[in-house]
Amino acid sequence: MDKALAGIKVLDFTHLLQGPFATQMLGDLGADVVKIERKGLGDSYRAWTFLNYWIGGTESPCYLAFNRNKRSLALDLKTSEAKKIIYQLAETCDIVVENFRPGVMEKLGFGYEDFKKINPRIIYCSSTGYGQDGPYAKRPGQDLMIQSLSGLTTLTGTKDAPPTPLGTGIADQLGAYNIVYGLLSSLYYREKTGKGQKLEINLLQCLLTHQLQEYAVTLNSGKLFERPQSGIAHPGQSAPFGIYKTADGYICISVNPIPVLAEVLEDDGLRSYDDPKTLYDKRDEVFFRIQESTVKQTTAYWLERMLERDMWVSEVKNHLEAENDLQAAHLGAFTSYEHPTAGTVRTVNVPVKFSETPGDIVRHPPMIGEHNEEILRELGYSGSEIEVMKGIGVI
Repeated sequence: MDKALAGIKVLDFTHLLQGPFATQMLGDLGADVVKIERKGLGDSYRAWTFLNYWIGGTESPCYLAFNRNKRSLALDLKTSEAKKIIYQLAETCDIVVENFRPGVMEKLGFGYEDFKKINPRIIYCSSTGYGQDGPYAKRPGQDLMIQSLSGLTTLTGTKDAPPTPLGTGIADQLGAYNIVYGLLSSLYYREKTGKGQKLEINLLQCLLTHQLQEYAVTLNSGKLFERPQSGIAHPGQSAPFGIYKTADGYICISVNPIPVLAEVLEDDGLRSYDDPKTLYDKRDEVFFRIQESTVKQTTAYWLERMLERDMWVSEVKNHLEAENDLQAAHLGAFTSYEHPTAGTVRTVNVPVKFSETPGDIVRHPPMIGEHNEEILRELGYSGSEIEVMKGIGVI
Protein backbone atom coordinates (compact mmCIF):
# COMPACT_ATOMS: atom_id res chain seq x y z
CA MET A 1 0.00 0.00 0.00
CA ASP A 2 1.03 3.63 -0.44
CA LYS A 3 2.70 5.51 2.39
CA ALA A 4 1.40 8.90 3.45
CA LEU A 5 4.79 10.58 2.96
CA ALA A 6 6.00 8.53 -0.01
CA GLY A 7 8.02 10.80 -2.32
CA ILE A 8 9.04 13.16 0.50
CA LYS A 9 12.82 13.39 0.92
CA VAL A 10 14.36 14.37 4.25
CA LEU A 11 17.93 15.50 4.83
CA ASP A 12 18.54 14.57 8.46
CA PHE A 13 21.40 16.24 10.37
CA THR A 14 20.02 15.28 13.79
CA HIS A 15 21.64 13.36 16.61
CA LEU A 16 20.82 12.03 20.09
CA LEU A 17 17.06 11.71 20.82
CA GLN A 18 14.71 14.55 19.88
CA GLY A 19 15.68 15.11 16.25
CA PRO A 20 16.16 11.42 15.36
CA PHE A 21 12.78 10.54 16.89
CA ALA A 22 11.13 13.20 14.70
CA THR A 23 12.78 12.01 11.50
CA GLN A 24 12.04 8.38 12.41
CA MET A 25 8.34 9.27 12.55
CA LEU A 26 8.63 10.73 9.05
CA GLY A 27 10.42 7.58 7.89
CA ASP A 28 7.73 5.37 9.43
CA LEU A 29 5.22 7.18 7.22
CA GLY A 30 7.21 6.57 4.05
CA ALA A 31 9.59 9.51 3.74
CA ASP A 32 13.06 8.81 2.35
CA VAL A 33 15.25 9.91 5.27
CA VAL A 34 18.96 10.35 4.52
CA LYS A 35 20.79 10.52 7.85
CA ILE A 36 23.98 12.57 7.57
CA GLU A 37 26.56 11.26 10.05
CA ARG A 38 30.14 12.04 11.01
CA LYS A 39 32.54 9.75 9.20
CA GLY A 40 33.80 7.13 11.64
CA LEU A 41 31.92 8.23 14.78
CA GLY A 42 28.37 8.66 13.54
CA ASP A 43 25.49 9.80 15.75
CA SER A 44 26.58 10.39 19.37
CA TYR A 45 23.73 8.15 20.51
CA ARG A 46 25.52 5.13 19.06
CA ALA A 47 27.78 5.27 22.14
CA TRP A 48 24.95 5.73 24.68
CA THR A 49 23.11 2.98 26.54
CA PHE A 50 21.24 2.12 29.75
CA LEU A 51 21.99 -0.71 32.21
CA ASN A 52 25.33 -1.15 30.39
CA TYR A 53 23.37 -3.25 27.89
CA TRP A 54 24.18 -3.51 24.16
CA ILE A 55 21.84 -5.36 21.80
CA GLY A 56 23.73 -8.17 20.11
CA GLY A 57 26.69 -7.18 22.26
CA THR A 58 27.56 -4.14 20.12
CA GLU A 59 24.54 -2.00 19.25
CA SER A 60 23.13 0.82 21.39
CA PRO A 61 19.45 0.30 22.25
CA CYS A 62 19.14 4.08 22.49
CA TYR A 63 20.36 4.58 18.93
CA LEU A 64 18.29 1.69 17.56
CA ALA A 65 15.18 3.07 19.26
CA PHE A 66 15.09 6.26 17.19
CA ASN A 67 16.73 5.53 13.83
CA ARG A 68 14.78 2.92 11.90
CA ASN A 69 13.53 3.62 8.36
CA LYS A 70 16.55 5.75 7.45
CA ARG A 71 19.64 5.54 5.24
CA SER A 72 23.04 6.61 6.55
CA LEU A 73 25.50 8.72 4.58
CA ALA A 74 28.73 9.23 6.53
CA LEU A 75 30.84 12.22 5.47
CA ASP A 76 33.63 14.46 6.60
CA LEU A 77 31.47 17.59 6.56
CA LYS A 78 34.46 19.92 6.62
CA THR A 79 35.61 18.87 3.13
CA SER A 80 34.54 20.70 -0.02
CA GLU A 81 33.57 17.39 -1.62
CA ALA A 82 31.15 16.65 1.22
CA LYS A 83 29.59 20.12 0.88
CA LYS A 84 29.08 19.47 -2.83
CA ILE A 85 27.29 16.20 -2.07
CA ILE A 86 25.07 17.86 0.55
CA TYR A 87 24.14 20.63 -1.84
CA GLN A 88 23.25 18.05 -4.50
CA LEU A 89 20.95 16.31 -2.04
CA ALA A 90 19.39 19.66 -1.11
CA GLU A 91 18.40 20.29 -4.73
CA THR A 92 15.70 17.64 -4.59
CA CYS A 93 14.94 17.26 -0.88
CA ASP A 94 11.78 18.57 0.74
CA ILE A 95 12.82 18.84 4.38
CA VAL A 96 15.99 19.53 6.33
CA VAL A 97 16.07 18.87 10.09
CA GLU A 98 18.95 19.73 12.42
CA ASN A 99 19.36 19.98 16.19
CA PHE A 100 22.81 21.44 16.69
CA ARG A 101 23.48 24.46 18.88
CA PRO A 102 22.68 27.82 17.24
CA GLY A 103 25.17 28.83 14.55
CA VAL A 104 26.79 25.43 13.95
CA MET A 105 25.01 24.69 10.67
CA GLU A 106 25.61 28.20 9.36
CA LYS A 107 29.35 27.87 10.01
CA LEU A 108 29.37 24.65 7.99
CA GLY A 109 27.55 26.36 5.12
CA PHE A 110 24.36 24.36 5.74
CA GLY A 111 22.04 27.03 7.18
CA TYR A 112 18.56 27.82 5.90
CA GLU A 113 19.73 30.67 3.68
CA ASP A 114 22.38 28.41 2.10
CA PHE A 115 19.81 25.75 1.22
CA LYS A 116 17.13 28.26 0.23
CA LYS A 117 19.40 29.54 -2.56
CA ILE A 118 19.65 25.99 -3.90
CA ASN A 119 16.01 25.04 -3.36
CA PRO A 120 13.47 27.80 -2.52
CA ARG A 121 10.81 25.18 -1.74
CA ILE A 122 12.83 23.63 1.04
CA ILE A 123 11.36 23.37 4.55
CA TYR A 124 14.12 23.77 7.11
CA CYS A 125 13.62 22.91 10.80
CA SER A 126 16.12 23.91 13.48
CA SER A 127 15.60 22.53 16.97
CA THR A 128 17.51 23.74 20.02
CA GLY A 129 17.23 23.64 23.79
CA TYR A 130 16.31 27.29 24.30
CA GLY A 131 15.87 28.94 20.92
CA GLN A 132 18.22 30.55 18.40
CA ASP A 133 19.04 33.61 20.51
CA GLY A 134 18.57 35.08 23.97
CA PRO A 135 20.40 34.72 27.30
CA TYR A 136 20.30 30.89 27.29
CA ALA A 137 20.99 30.33 23.59
CA LYS A 138 24.54 29.13 24.14
CA ARG A 139 23.69 26.84 27.05
CA PRO A 140 23.58 23.09 26.42
CA GLY A 141 19.96 22.01 26.18
CA GLN A 142 19.22 18.52 27.52
CA ASP A 143 16.03 16.83 28.67
CA LEU A 144 16.64 16.80 32.43
CA MET A 145 17.64 20.46 32.41
CA ILE A 146 14.51 21.39 30.45
CA GLN A 147 12.28 19.41 32.84
CA SER A 148 13.88 21.32 35.70
CA LEU A 149 13.74 24.77 34.13
CA SER A 150 10.14 24.43 32.92
CA GLY A 151 8.72 23.67 36.35
CA LEU A 152 7.80 20.07 35.57
CA THR A 153 10.00 18.52 38.26
CA THR A 154 8.23 20.54 40.97
CA LEU A 155 4.94 18.84 40.08
CA THR A 156 6.23 15.28 40.49
CA GLY A 157 6.95 13.29 43.65
CA THR A 158 5.86 13.54 47.27
CA LYS A 159 5.82 16.57 49.56
CA ASP A 160 9.10 15.90 51.34
CA ALA A 161 10.95 14.62 48.27
CA PRO A 162 13.09 16.91 46.12
CA PRO A 163 11.74 18.01 42.73
CA THR A 164 11.47 14.77 40.76
CA PRO A 165 12.01 14.24 37.00
CA LEU A 166 9.95 11.79 34.98
CA GLY A 167 11.44 8.38 34.20
CA THR A 168 11.70 9.05 30.46
CA GLY A 169 13.04 11.80 28.19
CA ILE A 170 9.70 13.57 28.02
CA ALA A 171 11.03 16.96 26.85
CA ASP A 172 12.94 15.41 23.93
CA GLN A 173 10.02 13.24 22.89
CA LEU A 174 7.41 15.99 23.05
CA GLY A 175 9.86 18.19 21.17
CA ALA A 176 10.00 15.55 18.44
CA TYR A 177 6.23 15.59 18.07
CA ASN A 178 6.29 19.38 17.78
CA ILE A 179 8.88 19.09 15.00
CA VAL A 180 6.65 16.68 13.10
CA TYR A 181 3.53 18.79 13.59
CA GLY A 182 5.41 21.83 12.30
CA LEU A 183 6.82 19.99 9.30
CA LEU A 184 3.53 18.41 8.24
CA SER A 185 1.69 21.73 8.42
CA SER A 186 4.51 23.35 6.42
CA LEU A 187 4.23 20.68 3.75
CA TYR A 188 0.51 21.43 3.46
CA TYR A 189 1.23 25.18 3.21
CA ARG A 190 3.82 24.54 0.50
CA GLU A 191 1.35 22.34 -1.39
CA LYS A 192 -1.01 25.33 -1.57
CA THR A 193 1.51 28.12 -2.17
CA GLY A 194 4.74 26.53 -3.45
CA LYS A 195 6.65 28.30 -0.68
CA GLY A 196 9.11 26.69 1.70
CA GLN A 197 9.98 28.16 5.09
CA LYS A 198 12.15 27.90 8.19
CA LEU A 199 10.85 26.43 11.46
CA GLU A 200 12.43 27.00 14.86
CA ILE A 201 11.59 24.57 17.65
CA ASN A 202 12.99 24.68 21.18
CA LEU A 203 12.60 22.19 24.01
CA LEU A 204 11.77 24.79 26.64
CA GLN A 205 8.67 26.09 24.88
CA CYS A 206 7.61 22.56 23.94
CA LEU A 207 7.61 21.44 27.57
CA LEU A 208 5.93 24.64 28.75
CA THR A 209 3.20 24.03 26.17
CA HIS A 210 2.63 20.51 27.47
CA GLN A 211 1.90 21.92 30.92
CA LEU A 212 -0.96 24.08 29.65
CA GLN A 213 -3.52 23.26 32.33
CA GLU A 214 -0.98 23.63 35.14
CA TYR A 215 0.08 27.05 33.87
CA ALA A 216 -3.56 28.04 33.35
CA VAL A 217 -3.90 27.69 37.12
CA THR A 218 -0.63 29.22 38.30
CA LEU A 219 -0.48 32.12 35.84
CA ASN A 220 -4.00 33.23 36.63
CA SER A 221 -4.22 32.48 40.35
CA GLY A 222 -0.68 33.31 41.35
CA LYS A 223 -0.68 30.13 43.43
CA LEU A 224 1.73 27.21 43.23
CA PHE A 225 0.78 23.55 43.37
CA GLU A 226 1.69 21.77 46.61
CA ARG A 227 2.69 18.14 46.33
CA PRO A 228 0.96 15.90 48.88
CA GLN A 229 2.89 13.56 51.13
CA SER A 230 0.77 10.61 49.98
CA GLY A 231 1.93 10.76 46.39
CA ILE A 232 -1.41 11.77 44.88
CA ALA A 233 -0.57 11.46 41.20
CA HIS A 234 -1.04 15.13 40.34
CA PRO A 235 -0.38 17.98 42.77
CA GLY A 236 -3.59 19.72 41.80
CA GLN A 237 -5.81 16.69 42.28
CA SER A 238 -7.93 15.60 45.20
CA ALA A 239 -8.04 12.09 46.63
CA PRO A 240 -8.37 9.29 45.61
CA PHE A 241 -6.26 10.02 42.49
CA GLY A 242 -3.13 7.88 42.93
CA ILE A 243 -1.37 4.53 43.12
CA TYR A 244 -2.04 2.28 46.10
CA LYS A 245 -0.32 -0.75 47.58
CA THR A 246 -2.17 -4.06 47.44
CA ALA A 247 -1.36 -7.42 48.98
CA ASP A 248 0.81 -8.37 45.98
CA GLY A 249 1.63 -5.16 44.12
CA TYR A 250 -0.01 -1.87 43.26
CA ILE A 251 -3.26 -0.60 41.78
CA CYS A 252 -4.07 2.73 40.14
CA ILE A 253 -7.27 4.38 41.36
CA SER A 254 -8.15 7.46 39.35
CA VAL A 255 -11.09 9.86 39.68
CA ASN A 256 -13.96 7.94 41.31
CA PRO A 257 -17.01 8.79 43.44
CA ILE A 258 -16.20 8.35 47.11
CA PRO A 259 -19.54 6.62 47.93
CA VAL A 260 -18.82 3.94 45.31
CA LEU A 261 -15.26 3.52 46.55
CA ALA A 262 -16.49 3.28 50.14
CA GLU A 263 -18.89 0.54 49.12
CA VAL A 264 -16.29 -1.48 47.22
CA LEU A 265 -13.73 -1.15 50.02
CA GLU A 266 -16.44 -1.86 52.63
CA ASP A 267 -15.43 1.28 54.53
CA ASP A 268 -18.50 3.39 55.29
CA GLY A 269 -16.32 5.89 57.12
CA LEU A 270 -14.95 7.09 53.78
CA ARG A 271 -18.32 8.66 53.02
CA SER A 272 -17.62 11.42 55.55
CA TYR A 273 -15.00 12.83 53.16
CA ASP A 274 -17.45 13.13 50.23
CA ASP A 275 -17.01 16.85 49.66
CA PRO A 276 -14.73 18.45 47.02
CA LYS A 277 -12.99 20.78 49.49
CA THR A 278 -12.48 18.01 52.03
CA LEU A 279 -11.12 15.64 49.43
CA TYR A 280 -8.46 18.21 48.56
CA ASP A 281 -7.67 19.56 52.03
CA LYS A 282 -7.48 16.07 53.56
CA ARG A 283 -6.20 14.21 50.54
CA ASP A 284 -3.28 12.66 52.42
CA GLU A 285 -5.59 11.43 55.15
CA VAL A 286 -8.00 9.98 52.59
CA PHE A 287 -5.18 8.35 50.61
CA PHE A 288 -3.72 6.49 53.58
CA ARG A 289 -7.17 5.45 54.77
CA ILE A 290 -7.92 3.93 51.35
CA GLN A 291 -4.56 2.16 51.38
CA GLU A 292 -5.39 0.54 54.72
CA SER A 293 -8.09 -1.33 52.78
CA THR A 294 -6.29 -2.00 49.49
CA VAL A 295 -3.33 -3.76 51.15
CA LYS A 296 -5.67 -6.46 52.48
CA GLN A 297 -6.39 -7.99 49.06
CA THR A 298 -4.57 -8.68 45.79
CA THR A 299 -4.50 -6.39 42.79
CA ALA A 300 -6.62 -8.87 40.80
CA TYR A 301 -9.24 -8.93 43.55
CA TRP A 302 -9.63 -5.17 43.62
CA LEU A 303 -9.49 -4.85 39.84
CA GLU A 304 -12.37 -7.28 39.39
CA ARG A 305 -14.51 -5.64 42.08
CA MET A 306 -13.88 -2.12 40.83
CA LEU A 307 -14.33 -2.85 37.14
CA GLU A 308 -17.70 -4.45 37.98
CA ARG A 309 -18.71 -0.96 39.10
CA ASP A 310 -17.17 0.68 36.00
CA MET A 311 -14.66 2.53 38.17
CA TRP A 312 -11.58 4.25 36.75
CA VAL A 313 -8.93 1.75 37.79
CA SER A 314 -6.03 -0.24 36.34
CA GLU A 315 -3.14 -2.50 37.23
CA VAL A 316 0.35 -1.03 37.61
CA LYS A 317 2.75 -2.89 35.32
CA ASN A 318 6.47 -2.82 34.71
CA HIS A 319 7.88 -2.77 31.17
CA LEU A 320 8.13 -6.55 30.83
CA GLU A 321 4.57 -6.97 32.06
CA ALA A 322 3.36 -4.24 29.71
CA GLU A 323 4.83 -6.11 26.75
CA ASN A 324 2.60 -9.10 27.58
CA ASP A 325 -0.50 -7.04 28.28
CA LEU A 326 -3.59 -8.47 26.53
CA GLN A 327 -4.63 -5.12 25.05
CA ALA A 328 -1.11 -4.31 23.88
CA ALA A 329 -0.98 -7.71 22.17
CA HIS A 330 -4.38 -7.12 20.55
CA LEU A 331 -3.20 -3.76 19.21
CA GLY A 332 0.09 -5.15 17.92
CA ALA A 333 1.82 -2.53 20.04
CA PHE A 334 5.15 -4.36 19.98
CA THR A 335 7.02 -5.79 17.03
CA SER A 336 10.51 -6.80 15.91
CA TYR A 337 12.92 -6.45 12.99
CA GLU A 338 16.21 -7.98 11.94
CA HIS A 339 19.49 -6.06 12.29
CA PRO A 340 22.80 -7.11 10.67
CA THR A 341 24.75 -7.12 13.95
CA ALA A 342 22.16 -6.91 16.73
CA GLY A 343 20.06 -9.78 15.37
CA THR A 344 16.34 -9.77 16.18
CA VAL A 345 15.43 -6.48 17.85
CA ARG A 346 12.19 -6.10 19.80
CA THR A 347 10.67 -2.62 19.72
CA VAL A 348 7.51 -0.56 20.03
CA ASN A 349 5.42 -0.50 16.86
CA VAL A 350 4.23 2.52 14.84
CA PRO A 351 1.39 3.93 16.99
CA VAL A 352 -0.90 5.55 14.39
CA LYS A 353 -3.12 3.34 12.23
CA PHE A 354 -4.07 4.53 8.72
CA SER A 355 -6.71 2.83 6.61
CA GLU A 356 -5.01 3.70 3.31
CA THR A 357 -1.38 4.57 4.11
CA PRO A 358 -0.12 2.39 6.98
CA GLY A 359 3.31 3.01 8.43
CA ASP A 360 5.70 0.15 9.11
CA ILE A 361 9.36 -0.71 9.65
CA VAL A 362 11.05 -1.38 6.32
CA ARG A 363 14.64 -0.44 7.22
CA HIS A 364 16.65 -1.34 10.31
CA PRO A 365 18.53 1.56 11.96
CA PRO A 366 21.51 1.95 9.64
CA MET A 367 25.13 1.19 10.33
CA ILE A 368 27.43 4.22 9.97
CA GLY A 369 27.64 5.04 6.27
CA GLU A 370 25.78 1.86 5.32
CA HIS A 371 24.16 3.61 2.37
CA ASN A 372 27.08 5.74 1.18
CA GLU A 373 27.41 4.06 -2.20
CA GLU A 374 23.66 3.71 -2.76
CA ILE A 375 22.97 7.41 -2.12
CA LEU A 376 25.97 8.63 -4.11
CA ARG A 377 25.02 6.50 -7.11
CA GLU A 378 21.55 8.07 -6.97
CA LEU A 379 23.27 11.45 -7.27
CA GLY A 380 25.08 10.24 -10.38
CA TYR A 381 28.52 9.38 -9.02
CA SER A 382 30.30 6.49 -10.70
CA GLY A 383 31.96 3.59 -8.93
CA SER A 384 35.41 5.00 -9.65
CA GLU A 385 34.46 8.43 -8.28
CA ILE A 386 33.13 6.80 -5.11
CA GLU A 387 36.38 4.88 -4.69
CA VAL A 388 38.33 8.14 -5.01
CA MET A 389 36.20 9.71 -2.24
CA LYS A 390 36.91 6.72 -0.04
CA GLY A 391 40.60 7.08 -0.72
CA ILE A 392 40.82 10.76 0.19
CA GLY A 393 38.61 10.37 3.29
CA VAL A 394 35.45 12.20 2.20
CA ILE A 395 33.35 9.11 3.03
